[in-house]
Amino acid sequence: MKTIKLITTAFLSFIILSGLFAQDAESFRIVFYNVENYFDAVDDSLTRDEEFTPEGTRYWSWYKYNEKAAKIYKAIAAFSQWKKPDIIGLCELENRNTLENLLKRTPFGDSDYRIVHQESEDFRGIDVGLLYNPESVWPISENYIKVRFEGSPNKRTRDILHLKALLKNKDTLHVFVNHWPSKYGGAVATIPLRATAARALRHVTDSILRVNANANIVITGDFNDTPEDVSLREHLMALPLSEADEGQLINLTGSVSDTDYSGTHKYQGQWSFIDQFIVSPAMLRPDNPVYTNVEKLDIGNIDMLMEPDEKYTGQRPYRTFIGFKYHGGFSDHLPVLLDLELR
Repeated sequence: MKTIKLITTAFLSFIILSGLFAQDAESFRIVFYNVENYFDAVDDSLTRDEEFTPEGTRYWSWYKYNEKAAKIYKAIAAFSQWKKPDIIGLCELENRNTLENLLKRTPFGDSDYRIVHQESEDFRGIDVGLLYNPESVWPISENYIKVRFEGSPNKRTRDILHLKALLKNKDTLHVFVNHWPSKYGGAVATIPLRATAARALRHVTDSILRVNANANIVITGDFNDTPEDVSLREHLMALPLSEADEGQLINLTGSVSDTDYSGTHKYQGQWSFIDQFIVSPAMLRPDNPVYTNVEKLDIGNIDMLMEPDEKYTGQRPYRTFIGFKYHGGFSDHLPVLLDLELR
């Protein structure tokens, strides 16, 4: 009888513990990566992509194109520690064909990822795009925010991609993928361009939060500005956790200590965080069905994606090109990821 009682007690304990574990949060991973000039080798007559052809100034080829796809996969897989991301945001890719090539030519295709993409009006033809795992992400709608510049009606830049989706815990998530105007032409002179992109994005996030103050919003991308710059602080109104008032967007990247990471991009020897994650305030509440925090943010400064900085000190991203010279690396940016807990 004593033996039976012990077995029964152990079985009941197992059932109770199993129930507790069944209620544990599920992990959900979002990765963003500026993949640095991921072009195919075809000349598109509607864009200025001639340099990325076999006859162009970069002597781009189909072999290099497919090598580039393989490196994008390896970078994301290694950084994600071989855990399949649920959402992968990408920028500086040429077209939908480049995304389809990722799924055909790399093991990404084994995961049945689906594509979210639309051709933007950028004069070079570079776009943002998104891959999602249909087992954990069920799209509700997709939208592409056009950025228009006052006083420059003919100027064009990348769209801001907005995916609204139902997650596997049955809650809704808004994801925005950005690639704001660069500092080409001067850092100061181009401040208004990034401010315009920030306001275009804020207009949409404000409308979402007006309808539902507890909406789950994840904003990611290459902003070509740091968390301290006015485009993010004043125009998007995304602040570090220590500074944000109730209801304001939280810049998780701006909350990371410089002692933890150097940055995501290095220019003339200086690191900066221009690839970021920003979230709505509800997502930082432990009782929220979709939860995250600063500790769940990671920067891809893994050895494979870095190389010695021969001109300056330390290391730098192992990039595809140095100027117009093919260098054979991964990207001039490091990837970033954010883990969510679904409850």
